[in-house]
Amino acid sequence: MIDRYSREEIKNIWTLQSKFNYYLSVELAVCDAYVEHGDFPAEDIKELKKLAAFDINRIDEIEREVKHDVIAFLTNVNENLGEYAKYMHVGMTSSDVIDTAFALQIQDSGKIILEDLDKLINSVETLAQKHKNTICIGRSHGIHAEVMTFGVKVCSWLDILRRQKENFIQALEQIRVGQVSGPVGTYSNISPEIEEITCRHLGLKPAAISTQIIARDYHAHFMQALALIATVIEQFATEIRHLQRTEVLEVEEGFGKNQKGSSAMPHKKNPVLSENLCGLSRVVRANSIAALENVPLWHERDISHSSAERIIFPDSLILVDFMLSRFNNIVENLVVHPDNMLKNTEKFGGIVFSQKVLLTLIEKGLTREEAYRIVQRNALDAFENHGDFKKNLLNDKDVTSRLTANEIDEIFDKQEFLKNINTIYERILNNRG
Repeated sequence: MIDRYSREEIKNIWTLQSKFNYYLSVELAVCDAYVEHGDFPAEDIKELKKLAAFDINRIDEIEREVKHDVIAFLTNVNENLGEYAKYMHVGMTSSDVIDTAFALQIQDSGKIILEDLDKLINSVETLAQKHKNTICIGRSHGIHAEVMTFGVKVCSWLDILRRQKENFIQALEQIRVGQVSGPVGTYSNISPEIEEITCRHLGLKPAAISTQIIARDYHAHFMQALALIATVIEQFATEIRHLQRTEVLEVEEGFGKNQKGSSAMPHKKNPVLSENLCGLSRVVRANSIAALENVPLWHERDISHSSAERIIFPDSLILVDFMLSRFNNIVENLVVHPDNMLKNTEKFGGIVFSQKVLLTLIEKGLTREEAYRIVQRNALDAFENHGDFKKNLLNDKDVTSRLTANEIDEIFDKQEFLKNINTIYERILNNRG
């Protein structure tokens, strides 16, 4: 058998030369199955395998005449086989070759995606460990919420990536199916045993049922898994884009010594890699919609799915491979500005401590409505007038009649927000899957 898989770029799996190599792998696996089943002489198939070859230029020449790529492929191979040509493609239909070879291409591409995911997960975990105690502001609706750490933010990425890896493994396993079942899947001229042996030789499972093709919900599910990976990368890239904004400047993409950000403005350092990933994610998601639309075919099959799949599968797999690699590069070279992160938590005199003040005033006997009114009044004054929330509290008799200066200082202790960080890290880092 042909050794299909090596750690090469995914694009090499989807070249025309490679596609016909996969076709030949399937055809030869069927011949081996007939030998194992006792139908073909082993010595003849041994000779056939020595002679089996194709030339893509000759296939193209034949296809221009016959208008059928599998027939052109088989015709070209048979030209090299002489008397052994009688053993090729016995009892099979074209889709037995196409769909089974397609499954092999997906499996081999999937191995590379899994390697990419593992590498990125390791890089993100390293970043999370490094910044476990790097204080930053958490945001909701894009507005300052409460103090957290940058490491906790990254732990969320880590959790999401691990989940997407599990999801992808499940989708890759589900689509690890082949078929050798004849024109409408009834094994009219080939036995189910041949299919079982062939799939075993190829590392696949026989489809429970096929209708000349493998049902396309398998493929749609797999494409959704790719789309999810692309989408969460966009989620992370969008966060980096926000955090690199000039008025935020908490992180930056790595910037090369001779890199330039703008043809007009020499000061510019733009998050171009993250922006690129956001755009590519849209392409992968759009391709996943095409995969969904490939599910409803006419009767046992048509070929309306085929033209779309020749684009969306190689494109999406190549893109996700690229996106994972690019985002890993971003993570490994991310510039983090802890001083700016800390400074941003202290804007307007620490208005992000408002909930702590609210709860403390309630503990002192105020109703929630009374306490909320007092805290909001002081916080909004600081926010709207470029003031200082803590100073406002110290000058407000409604507050100082209930809280001492020392008690107010204790409320503004950032470490109080971080007392459960270890628990979060234990959950995330002890759950490596």
